[in-house]
Amino acid sequence: MKYGIYYAYWEQEWKADYFRYIEKAAKLGFDVLEIACTPLPDYSKRQLDDLRRCAADHGVTLTAGHGPSARQNLASADPAVAAEARRFYTDLLRRLEVLGIRTIGGGIYSYWPVDYSRPIDKPGDWARSIAGVRDVAHVAEDCGVSYCLEVLNRFEGYLLNTAEEGARFVREVDSPAVKLMLDTFHMNIEEDSFGDAIRSARGLLGHFHTGECNRRVPGRGRIPWREIAFALHDIGYDGTVVMEPFVRMGGTVGSDIKVWRDLSRGADEAQLDAEAKAALEFERYILETL
Repeated sequence: MKYGIYYAYWEQEWKADYFRYIEKAAKLGFDVLEIACTPLPDYSKRQLDDLRRCAADHGVTLTAGHGPSARQNLASADPAVAAEARRFYTDLLRRLEVLGIRTIGGGIYSYWPVDYSRPIDKPGDWARSIAGVRDVAHVAEDCGVSYCLEVLNRFEGYLLNTAEEGARFVREVDSPAVKLMLDTFHMNIEEDSFGDAIRSARGLLGHFHTGECNRRVPGRGRIPWREIAFALHDIGYDGTVVMEPFVRMGGTVGSDIKVWRDLSRGADEAQLDAEAKAALEFERYILETL
């Protein structure tokens, strides 16, 4: 497995200097840096090429995460919105191909975070999302990108809340480019068993996010990591494992993720780096020592 971290652990905004975080990830010993897709539509070809070259020079693999806006909702009942979402993902996937990114994950079948003041039509949105993801999957196949659908907790999404639902959705889409993405934070809220949930994704799991129940770095909470390790081993998962901790208040990131207290406990950047490095060592130990 390759181990990574999401850049927003250090950041308060979704747009950031990814070059800096590539260097940081490499220095801390990570194999992977996950970046947000938010700024990528505005990047020039030269910027995309430079970012790809920087990652290669530092021996870091890039993956991408995205929380679609309401205007990027493949499940929308508004045909104009659904069509715009298809156009958005077509352009984005081509940009990921230029970047050399082979994995994108997130709620990229609906939108995030869901506005629950509006009526919810899960059956209708499920059918529309299946159709939209199928269309986008053809582009993902052409670009060599795994399109990984993240199972989200009920407070952030409603279409896919459990691994079983996610597996059923992926099978219904029926594309080699479309995979399942699980996240221990969301699983902690929704699943009866981490092990059973992971095993239900056998053959479908394309990306795996880690974090504690309060979104601190792995090893500083109560997630049952040994159970998770055994389940990943049982299904033969050898893909990316990216920690996605959010510990800082403030900015768009803190607001969107709902970080209302300082989970870093006053840590400066050097301390954040040290905790990330320790969490990486913990993950490598616990997930590879059975």
